[in-house]
Amino acid sequence: MKLPLARRILAPFLISVLLLVTACGQTQAPSRWDKAQQESTQKSPAKQTTADQSTAQNQNLPKKAVAGDKLNKYFPSSDDGFDRVFAQEKSGFAEAKLNKGGKNVAMLSINDIAGNPSAGAKFQQSTKQIGGYPAVTQGANITAVLVANRYQVKVQSRDASFSASDREDWLTKFNLSGLAGVK
Repeated sequence: MKLPLARRILAPFLISVLLLVTACGQTQAPSRWDKAQQESTQKSPAKQTTADQSTAQNQNLPKKAVAGDKLNKYFPSSDDGFDRVFAQEKSGFAEAKLNKGGKNVAMLSINDIAGNPSAGAKFQQSTKQIGGYPAVTQGANITAVLVANRYQVKVQSRDASFSASDREDWLTKFNLSGLAGVK
C-alpha cells in the first residue's frame, strides 16, 4: 500500500517541478518575423527620415489637423447638371461625390496634411499650376493641388467620361484662396 501512495504524491510533485523548470527557463530569441512585425507596427519618431523632418520644419505645420466640417464650405457647389453630395468627414479630411444623371463621375476631397508633411513632397517638383497652386497628376485618374503647403485638394475621376481637363476645371471651382487662410 505504501508504494501506490508514494506514486500518487511523487507524480504531481515531479510534474510541478518540470513545469516550474520549463517556465523559468530561457526564452527563445525572437525570430526575424517577430522583429519585422515589431518594427512595422511600432514606427517611432526617431525613425522619421531627415526629409520628413526638414519638410515639417520648413512648412511650420501644426501637429493637429483642422476639423473636417470646417473644410466643407470650400467645396464647389452643384452646377451644370452635377450634384455634389458630401460622403465623408473626419478630422483633417472631407470628401464629396460628384454625380451626374444619378451616376458617380468623380470624387472631390480636401486633406489637411498637418500630421503627414511628407504628403506634400510630391508637389515640390511640380511645374504645373492650377489656380496659382502647384498641381500634380497621380496616375490616370487623379489631379491634385497643394494649397498653402498644407491642404491637398484632389479630384478623382470615377467614370471614363470625366477627363483630366474636367478634373482641372473642378479644381478651379474650389474656394482655394479661402482655404489658404484656414488655420
